[in-house]
Amino acid sequence: MSYIDGFVIAVPTANKQKFIDHAKMGDGVFMDLGAIRVVECWGDDVPAGKVTDFRKAVQANDDETVVFSWIEWPDKETRDAAFAKMSEWMKNPEKADPRMNPELNPMPFDGKRLIFGGFMPLVELSGNNTA
Repeated sequence: MSYIDGFVIAVPTANKQKFIDHAKMGDGVFMDLGAIRVVECWGDDVPAGKVTDFRKAVQANDDETVVFSWIEWPDKETRDAAFAKMSEWMKNPEKADPRMNPELNPMPFDGKRLIFGGFMPLVELSGNNTA
């Protein structure tokens, strides 16, 4: 069964192209570490909620756009191995993939407001499946 890592980020709207460039460089690392697919989605219809919403979750300002992203892995074991490799890089930056180097590929957003989590799919429909 596949495994999904999900992310929600507030990105300054003016940094859209910087975000695209950052993602194009960094997302390849996940693919090289075994991801099946990486999807980065720029907020287009993100309504305000009465109690909570995506914007509140990441404390987005009026000049920021919410980005919703996910990484699809073939299984949790592949994901865990990839995260272990990236954790090694944090301890030994000189051995890290240069695409993950914040000096070469700086985050065009406030990483402290990024929310993320790992998820086990429960229901999955694709192709000609119907509900």
